[in-house]
Amino acid sequence: MAFLVVALAVVALLAAGYVAFALHWSYSDGDRAGIVQKFSHKGWVFKTWEGELAMSIVPGVTPTIWNFSVRDPNVAQEITASLGRRVALHYTEHRGVPTSVFAETPYFVDGVRVVE
Repeated sequence: MAFLVVALAVVALLAAGYVAFALHWSYSDGDRAGIVQKFSHKGWVFKTWEGELAMSIVPGVTPTIWNFSVRDPNVAQEITASLGRRVALHYTEHRGVPTSVFAETPYFVDGVRVVE
């Protein structure tokens, strides 16, 4: 019985360490530009802001949709204030994060600026 408890504790610690590593180490980062067309606050365990950025290169062509998540409420306020305007979003990609618990996407936006 004691072995089972110790084994479960070790597994829980390893899982927590893995999630902490995946949330703090970024696989990539960059910028994407477009118009935020959907932005909502949702989640089962950890509430995050989830959005859709419509990116189009040529006017009149169907835009490519890029889904993203925001954990910082200050960044969420900036995005909400810029809805309907062309923006550049800075993001970091965190591969391996259990997205169904922590966010819907592996792309976490951490900066926004309005593009004129």
